[in-house]
Amino acid sequence: MKTYKEMSREELLACKAELDEQYKEAQGKGLNLNMSRGKPEAGQLDMGMGLLDTLHGICDMTSEDGTDCRNYGELTGIMEARKLMADIMGVGDPSRVFVFGNGSLSIMYDAVCRSVTHGVMGHTPWCRLDKVKFLCPVPGYDRHFAITEHFGIEMVNIPMTPTGPDMDLVEKYVSEDASVKGIWCVPQYSNPQGISYSDETVRRFAALRPAAEDFRIYWDNAYAVHHLYDDDQDKILDILSECEKAGHPDMVYVFGSTSKISMAGAGIAAMAASKANLECIEKSMAIRTICYDKVNQLRHARYFKDLDGVKEHMKKHAAILRPKFETVLKILEEELGGLEIGSWIKPKGGYFISFESLEGCAKSIVSKCKQAGMTLTNAGATYPYGKDPKDSNIRIAPSFPTTEEMAEAARLFTLCVKLASVEKLLEQ
Repeated sequence: MKTYKEMSREELLACKAELDEQYKEAQGKGLNLNMSRGKPEAGQLDMGMGLLDTLHGICDMTSEDGTDCRNYGELTGIMEARKLMADIMGVGDPSRVFVFGNGSLSIMYDAVCRSVTHGVMGHTPWCRLDKVKFLCPVPGYDRHFAITEHFGIEMVNIPMTPTGPDMDLVEKYVSEDASVKGIWCVPQYSNPQGISYSDETVRRFAALRPAAEDFRIYWDNAYAVHHLYDDDQDKILDILSECEKAGHPDMVYVFGSTSKISMAGAGIAAMAASKANLECIEKSMAIRTICYDKVNQLRHARYFKDLDGVKEHMKKHAAILRPKFETVLKILEEELGGLEIGSWIKPKGGYFISFESLEGCAKSIVSKCKQAGMTLTNAGATYPYGKDPKDSNIRIAPSFPTTEEMAEAARLFTLCVKLASVEKLLEQ
C-alpha cells in the first residue's frame, strides 16, 4: 500500500474524488456529536449518586476532630478531607494540603491573581513588573493558557517529549530569565497527550535553580488516579517531597480535585504546598472567605473513606472509558495506519487522545468534522493564544459520547483527516 506522499498527482485526484463522495454521504447522516471537552458521561456521574446519601438530616455532622461541619471555621479544610486529597494527589503530608471548593481551576486562577496583585511571599507584585512570563509545555491545557493570557502574562512554548517537557529548555529559561515566574504542568496523563513525567524529569524540576525567587511550578495533577488499565498504570514521584529533598520546598504548588472522580460540578479541590507557602495563602484566603463547604468535604471523606475506596471507584470509571478509547485507537490504526498522514499516542489514562496531522491540516480537519456534524476542540486550542505554529495538533475527547457514537465519530474523523491531507498534498 502506498502512502499518500508516495502517490502521483493523478492518484491523489482519484483518491480525493472517492473521499469527496464518502464525505457527502457522511454529511447526509445528520450527525450531532460533541467531543470538544473532557466531560464525564451520565453513567459515570450516576456512579457517584451514593455520595448524596452519605449525609442525611439526622446524621452526625462533626469531623473526626469534633468540628461541626455546618458551622464556620477550619479554613484549610477538615483533616479527613485533607488526608483524602493528599492521597489522591500523591502528596505525603496532609498538613501541607488546603481544601477549597468544587474545582481546581479556580484555585489556580486565584494563585496567579494573588501573585499579580500582592506578589508571592513578600516579593514584588507582578503587576508592578515590566514583564512576566510563564513556560507552557505544548501541546497543553487550554484553560491553563487562558488564565495566564487573562492576566497579560507572556507565554513561552516548551515542547513536550515522551518523558515530559523539554527540560533542557526549561532549565535554561528558568535559570537565565528572572521574568519567568512559573510553568504549567499536567504531570500524569498530560492533557492532551497522556504523557506521564519520568522520575528524572520530576527530579530535574525539583532541582531547578530559578533566577526569580518567586518562581513557582504549577503542578496540576488532575489525572493522578485516572488509569484506564488495572495492570498497566503510570505513577509519578511526589514533587513536593522531591523539592524538599532538593532544598527548594517553596518552589511548587500542587493542585488536584475530585471533579472527574465523584461529580464534575460538585466535587472538592485542593492545593498542596510548603508550610511557608500555605501560611501566606491562608492569610490572603482568610480575607476572601471564612471557610469552604465542609459539609461537602465530610461527604466525600465518608463516602470514599480512603485511597483504596477511591481506587475501587476509579475502576468503574475505567470500565466505561476504556472501550471508548480503545474504539478510537483501533479505528485510527485501521483507517490511517501506514498512510503517514497522522500520528497519535496510546494513553494509559487521562481523558484525551492527542492527534498530530500533516502540518497545516488541523484547522481543515476540525472544520470538515464540524460541517459533517461533529464538534471537536478548536484547532490551536492546545497552544497559547490558540496558535499552533504547525497547525497540526487536535485533541480528541472520547469520554462523553457512547462507545457506538465514538466509533461513528472516529470513522468520520479519519475520513476528514484523509480528505484534508489529500487536499494539502495536492496544493503542494
